[in-house]
Amino acid sequence: MLSRLRLLTAGESHGTGLTGILDGIPAGIPLSEDDFALQLRRRRGGHGRSPRQQLERDVVHVQGGVRYGRTTGAPVTLFLPNAEAARWTDTLSPWPVEQPVARRTVPRPGHADKAGLIKHDLDDVRDVLERASARETAMRVALSVVCRALLSAVGVEVGSAVVQVGDVRAPAPALADGAALRAALARIEASPVRCLDDDAGARMVTAIDDAARAGDTLGGAFVVVATGVPIGLGSYTQWDRRLSARLGGAMLSIHSAKSVSFGDGAALAMTPGTRAHDAFVVDDAGARRASNHAGGLEGGMTNGAPVVVEVALKPLSTVPGGLPSVDIDTGAAARGLIERSDVCAVPAGAIVGEAMVCLVLADALLESVGGDSLAQVQAHLAAGQRRP
Repeated sequence: MLSRLRLLTAGESHGTGLTGILDGIPAGIPLSEDDFALQLRRRRGGHGRSPRQQLERDVVHVQGGVRYGRTTGAPVTLFLPNAEAARWTDTLSPWPVEQPVARRTVPRPGHADKAGLIKHDLDDVRDVLERASARETAMRVALSVVCRALLSAVGVEVGSAVVQVGDVRAPAPALADGAALRAALARIEASPVRCLDDDAGARMVTAIDDAARAGDTLGGAFVVVATGVPIGLGSYTQWDRRLSARLGGAMLSIHSAKSVSFGDGAALAMTPGTRAHDAFVVDDAGARRASNHAGGLEGGMTNGAPVVVEVALKPLSTVPGGLPSVDIDTGAAARGLIERSDVCAVPAGAIVGEAMVCLVLADALLESVGGDSLAQVQAHLAAGQRRP
């Protein structure tokens, strides 16, 4: 999925914290503490999040790869402490304790619990759920700050909006360039559900509140948009180099993601070819696209239009009453264990979606133009500018 970059995360949901390593980043990329704080704060937000988001402060500790506010070319290494770790010292101790906590023996349908137990020959759901938790995405968001800074330095901007919660659907934002994206984001960030349409946003809030009262959860969908993306990132020459495949895989790695589409997505299957493609218009200003049905991707490559990716998330399966399950010790029917959970995590999922788009686009950029420093990347890109 990645060609020039390597990203690894480690740590458990309630452990001492999360560790992340991003290798392959050029030197000279400017960073600040505020950059990390902003993106992690955005991930914690959104109507319908659990109380844990108010407890976590997500203070990033940079342990390597950055000096005096700039990357050095060494692997960027981050540590993100968990605020509640002290309460879980015995539960998650790496060494034997005098009084081990009771085993969790009822897996949650819809989670990694049961398959993980079988795969690793385990007998305690806790051993699976701690790592399978979406808490891991906090580190992905933190590491993506470096990728976002690289992209920003070459004129690429990335943002997102929620377009669906439950059965409430909002129009997808039509954003033609960075200026339009920035204007839209100012309104999106003010929405409790990160929706650009005020009426749909209000109905989404109501739907989340209704689900909370009913002891239920809601999924939905978000759209990530990247503007200013150079032409030709990715490749048509091999299946695993196609940028659409790489973006699709990255987005499907997000917890609860069930489908990914680009541009008009599945609607193109019902659209005649004469209207489905992004024809050229030639006028005094030259050639330009009349539309962006393809979402900025043709033949596995970027085509100069904004990259538009939509991701659908299923409802969270940790519901207040638990779902019908089975006790792995006794084989008797039981209710799935209940961990603290969100009613709706779609607004937060959109921020994780931005992180994954930043990661894949940064990787594809470095693959295309090369460079061991930001100055080299910028020079190589300028020297090889491609026309639409």
